[in-house]
This record gives sequence, structure tokens and C-alpha cells, in this order.
Amino acid sequence: MTIITQTNLTRRTMVLSSVATLAIAPFATPAVALSNSQASTHVDKVVAAINKVIASGKSESGMIREFEKIFVKYSDVNYLASYALGVEGRRASSGQKRAFTKAFQGYIARKYGKQFRSFIGGKLVVKNSKTVKSHVEVKSVAHLKGQAPFDVTFFVSDKTGKVLFYNMFIEGISLLLTERTEIGAMLDRRKGNLDALIKDMKTAG
Repeated sequence: MTIITQTNLTRRTMVLSSVATLAIAPFATPAVALSNSQASTHVDKVVAAINKVIASGKSESGMIREFEKIFVKYSDVNYLASYALGVEGRRASSGQKRAFTKAFQGYIARKYGKQFRSFIGGKLVVKNSKTVKSHVEVKSVAHLKGQAPFDVTFFVSDKTGKVLFYNMFIEGISLLLTERTEIGAMLDRRKGNLDALIKDMKTAG
């Protein structure tokens, strides 16, 4: 599936999209056998944490801080950030990579935390899981007031030695591919200046 989020794609954005499957390659090799039960248990914890924040009654800023903690605890942040940065990561210094990862996790928390805030009065429910190559896909369903239920699928792997999710599909849209395209476009608008992107990402989302 190809996700296009910009009407005027730059050459770099097109290249990033075309090599998307190569960036997922680390997860295509055999890893420690991850059972459906282990993956489902992990997502159960993620969903329980999200539902708890949704029901907390906290302000939007307070909820976003909690969502960032959940994101850092349960996802492979380093992989997600590296994937989103794409080929630019090869030229980045170790300091820039660390700074980008930190800015990225805050950006993701704000962007998706604001979406999850619309779940107030609703909930996520884990339904089933299936093994696909070396990862497990865990399907959950979002139930919102006044809306038809929709799927939120987590891709879970233990490639790092820990059980973590490394991608989400929300209504069939991949977080990985979406963010790779959008980060690439953001970098293009800053003429490839990674430091400027990192600075702006601290408040973006």
C-alpha cells in the first residue's frame, strides 16, 4: 500500500516512498520466536495504558505527556525515528540522531495524542493476532461515541530483545510510511537542514 500525504511530492519524498519496503528489512529475518500470546499481552498493556489516559480527565497537555511515556515504553522509538528520517540518517551525527529521536517522540505524542483525545468516552479493544514472518500483527478496534468502530493494528516484534511495537495501522494507514513521507517533506522545506528540522519538531504535531 502506498500512502501519499502531499499533493506536490518532491523527488526525495518519492525516493523515500519507493524504498519503504527496504527499510523494514531488519524485521524480515528470523528473530527470537515471538508468540501471538506475548504480542497480544504487550498490546493489551498498551491499550490499557491508553484507555487509562483517555479516562483520566487530564488536560490535553497532560494527556500528551502521558502518551509520550506510553510511546517510549512500549514502542521501538529508535527504529521508528530512524525509519522516519530515512537516508538523511546516514549523514547525521550521533548527536543529531539522539536529538532527532527525542524530538520525534514528542512530535508523535502530540500528533497522535490529540487524535486519541477524541476517544474520550470510547475505548480500544484488542481482538485477535496473527504471526506474519518474524512479527505479530495484533488487531484492536476503536469504539468512539457516534462513530462506526475502526481498526487499529499494531505490528509487534522482539528483534531488539524486548517485545515492542514498531508500526501501527490506523484505519489502514501506516504510521511508518506516513511519517517517513511527512518528515521527508518537512526536511525538504528546510532545504535539508536537519538541525532546523529538529528545532521545529520540538513544537510540531
